[in-house]
Amino acid sequence: MNSFQINRTCCFTGHRASKLPWGGDESDVRCVKLKQELYEIVTLLYREGIRWYVCGMALGCDTYFAEAVLRARTECKGIKLEAAIPCLGQSARWNDVQRARYEHLVANCDSKTVISPQYTFECMEKRNRYMVEKSGTLVAVTNGGSGGTLNTVNYAKKLGRRIIEVRI
Repeated sequence: MNSFQINRTCCFTGHRASKLPWGGDESDVRCVKLKQELYEIVTLLYREGIRWYVCGMALGCDTYFAEAVLRARTECKGIKLEAAIPCLGQSARWNDVQRARYEHLVANCDSKTVISPQYTFECMEKRNRYMVEKSGTLVAVTNGGSGGTLNTVNYAKKLGRRIIEVRI
């Protein structure tokens, strides 16, 4: 991908529900505020010319980001959402409600990239690296703790990517 396309692409990293202060309670005012902030970031990036958004499709913040992109797509022409799926069966161990939400999101993506045909120890990290390498901008929802989100932010810094950090 050339730099022009990279500069028109944004990827996302963020914590799963278990690391969020409100857990899985999406009615919590902090969660509602985060979802609105993600939507506003997507629309701002759209006004800057970013049209391609890449999401790792995990539970928690990834889900919120994918939903924000789909919401923005109703008003912002030309927005595309890519599902960067770490492995086939990503949602196999999720409950029925989580899996249905995931399947709905994936079905509404413009593109799907599967990193590994089955789960491996490194498939999540490979997915995160794929997203950063493809994108000029990374939106990161973080609590400052260690884990995949911090690793993704550090990789984006190493590659000189623009990082929009949302602290929770």
